[in-house]
Amino acid sequence: MSDRRSLSFLIRKVLVGAINGEFLIFLFFLALSGVFWLLMTLNETYEREFKVPVKIVNVPENVVITSNETDTVRVTLRDKGLVLVGYAYGEELRPINLSFKSYVKGTSGHAVIAMSEINRLLYQQLSASTKIVGTKTDRIEVFFNFGLSKKIPVKWSGRVVPEHLYFISNVDYNPDSVVVYASESRLDSIHTAFTEQLNVANFRDTLSLDCNLQKIRGVKFVPDHVKVRFMTDVLTEESIDDIPVVGVNVPEGKVLRTFPSKVSVSFVTGVSQFRSLSRNDFLVEADFSEIEDNASDKCRIYLRAVPHGVSRATLSVQEVDYLIEDE
Repeated sequence: MSDRRSLSFLIRKVLVGAINGEFLIFLFFLALSGVFWLLMTLNETYEREFKVPVKIVNVPENVVITSNETDTVRVTLRDKGLVLVGYAYGEELRPINLSFKSYVKGTSGHAVIAMSEINRLLYQQLSASTKIVGTKTDRIEVFFNFGLSKKIPVKWSGRVVPEHLYFISNVDYNPDSVVVYASESRLDSIHTAFTEQLNVANFRDTLSLDCNLQKIRGVKFVPDHVKVRFMTDVLTEESIDDIPVVGVNVPEGKVLRTFPSKVSVSFVTGVSQFRSLSRNDFLVEADFSEIEDNASDKCRIYLRAVPHGVSRATLSVQEVDYLIEDE
């Protein structure tokens, strides 16, 4: 019985060894064929698009670049696959540095660098067998000035809508203004820095957004992004009574009295905003100059001022009786 077991074990060991040996041989030849296939594939000629950074360097201290100091050009290169893999995953494609003093002349604030010059500099770092067969642009534009700037406020743009029965009670910017650099003619036409288009809806709590400013060709904002906070409040319809009617344009020696002398105003505002309002925040006027030309015994009154955050404000009456007296 012991001899049979020994013989069975020996047979299994020989069979397993043979199978493992054949499997290892199979894996070796499979890997070898894969290497040959990869080498043959990489030896073929291909075309591939690459992004190459282009940077303006050696800028004088008195010059401000108002376009992008670092741009990107897209070029299509043709070469063996192995060379293109080196460009894609190696460090052979370095940024192209353009010296400001060499390529920007004059004081016009605008310079153009032809793509042929970019290609010439790019060829200096390419393999001799590599060819540039296409580009996505035909030139690089540089805008600059000599420090001409001004400070302008920031405003948001787009669509920001809170939930039903909520409204935006206040908008806070950090920073609330930026410095804009541009040519003199452009500076005269730029009065506000707008954020990129926002599109947010159905929120009820304070909303904070980090926003880039809208890019303008040949214009630079410092900083070029801001933080915007939209504060919300619950809408409520309220009214305030006993707001005095004030006479305006009344000649010296005359007194304009209205009946009633005080009126109410109804409006829509936020719950928290309403708590801070008083009758002194509203201004109601009766214009004496209209009364002189009016044959009626009533004069019209106007709501001339309402506080921030109040909408749809209306007076309880539009006309009142009046009396003109001598002082």
